[in-house]
Amino acid sequence: MSEGKKRKFHTPEFKAKVALEALRGIKTLNEIGQEFGVHPITVGHWKKELQEQAKTLFEGKRGPTPIAAHREPE
Repeated sequence: MSEGKKRKFHTPEFKAKVALEALRGIKTLNEIGQEFGVHPITVGHWKKELQEQAKTLFEGKRGPTPIAAHREPE
């Protein structure tokens, strides 16, 4: 019996690199897929995921964490 195709494992860094290339909009998803050896549909999924996750990068409190107010001894 022959073995089926094994799924490729791509690192988060590789996915980010491909997704950023797709976000640049200079090349088509097909061109990016051929360049990196990834199916164009997968490139589109990674691009969409990057766009959705980017929103959370800047959420939360801004600036340094405030230090508790100093109270004078009573």
